[in-house]
Amino acid sequence: MDGQFIVRQTISIDSAEKVCCHTNESIPVRPREKIGVAEIAATKTTTKQLQKFNPMESDGAEKNTNDVAACGEKPDPHTFPSNKWVKLNVGGKIYTTTIDTLVGREPDSMLARMFLQDGGMMPSEKDEQGAYLIDRSARYFEPIINYLRHGEFVCDKHISLRGVLEEARFFGIYSLVTHLEEKLEQEEPLDDRPLTRIDVIKAIIQTSAITELRFQGVNLAGADLRKLDFRNINFKYANMSRCNLSHTNLNYCCLERADLQYANLECAQLVSVRGLCANMEGANLRGCNFEDPTGVRTNLEGVNLKGACLESSNMAGVNLRVANLKNANMKNCNLRGALLAGADLERCNLSGSDLQEANLRGANLKDAELTLMVTPLHMSQAIR
Repeated sequence: MDGQFIVRQTISIDSAEKVCCHTNESIPVRPREKIGVAEIAATKTTTKQLQKFNPMESDGAEKNTNDVAACGEKPDPHTFPSNKWVKLNVGGKIYTTTIDTLVGREPDSMLARMFLQDGGMMPSEKDEQGAYLIDRSARYFEPIINYLRHGEFVCDKHISLRGVLEEARFFGIYSLVTHLEEKLEQEEPLDDRPLTRIDVIKAIIQTSAITELRFQGVNLAGADLRKLDFRNINFKYANMSRCNLSHTNLNYCCLERADLQYANLECAQLVSVRGLCANMEGANLRGCNFEDPTGVRTNLEGVNLKGACLESSNMAGVNLRVANLKNANMKNCNLRGALLAGADLERCNLSGSDLQEANLRGANLKDAELTLMVTPLHMSQAIR
C-alpha cells in the first residue's frame, strides 16, 4: 500500500450513481439510499484531490474544519465578513452594527481599519459580553454611528455639535468633520464674532453725524482700528483687548469698564475720555494726549493700568484716583495737577515726570522711581 491512501466514508447521495475519483468504475445505487462503505484507492493521490471528493458538502453545507486543516490553510481570526454583526462597547454603552456599516462609508476611518481584512489596526479587547471596548463618549458616538448607517447627520438639540466634531476627528470620519465644521460656522452667533475694521467703517459711514453711535458691549477684540475717528462714540463694556488703536481719535468717548488689555493706543487722542474702571493692563499708551484745553478732566478713576506704558504722555489734570499703576512706565509724563489720591504707584517709573500740583494724598509710592523729577514733590502733597 506504499504511496496509496484508503478513505472510508459513509455516503448519502440522491443521484443514481457516483463516479469514484480517478476510476472508470461506477457504483449503482438506488435513490435516497445510503452506501455503507466506499473504498477509494488511488496511487499518489494528493490530499487536495481527496478533499474534492467530499459528499458532505451537498445542500450548501460549510466545509468541515478537518478538511480546511488538510489543505494546510488556517482561518484568519481577524477576518470579518462584511455582513457579520459586531458589538461595540463605547463608554459603557453597547452598540450593535455590521462590518459593512463601519467600513462602507468611510473605509479609511479608524473603525474601518479595525475590522477590514487587510486593516492596519488590530481590534480592541472585548468585554465579558464579547463587545469590542472603545474608550470614548457614548453621547457623541451615537450620532456618528447613525451617520455611518444612513449617511445623514441627525443630532439631538441637547448634544453639543462641537463634542460630536471632536469625536468624528478622533474616529477619522472626515466627511462628517467637513459637514460639522460648515454647520458650526453657519450657526455661530454673529454676536460672538469680533467685528473687523471693515464692519466698523461701514457702521460709521452709515450713521448720521447727528446720531449717537454706540459700540456698547461689542466684541472688537484684535481689530485693526488705527487712525480712525471715534469721537463721541460709546464703547462702554466693549471688548477691545489687543486692538490696534494707534493714532486713533478717541476724544470724548465713553470707555467705562471697557476691556483694553494689551491694546495699542500709541499717540492716540484721549481728551475728556470717560474710562471709569476700564481695564488697560499692559496697554501701550505711549505719547497719548489726555489734556483738555477747556479744563475738563479726563476721568480714569479706578482704571487698571498695571504694567502699562504711558511714557511721554500728556496727562495734565487727569483723574487717576485709586487707579492701579503698579509697574507702570510713566517716564517723562506731564502729570501737572493730576489727581492720584489713593493710587497704587508701587514700582512705578516716574523718573523725569512733572508732578507739579499733583494730588498724591494716600498714594502708594513704595519702590517707585522718582529720579530726575522736573519739579520736586512738596510735603503738602502728603506722600505716603
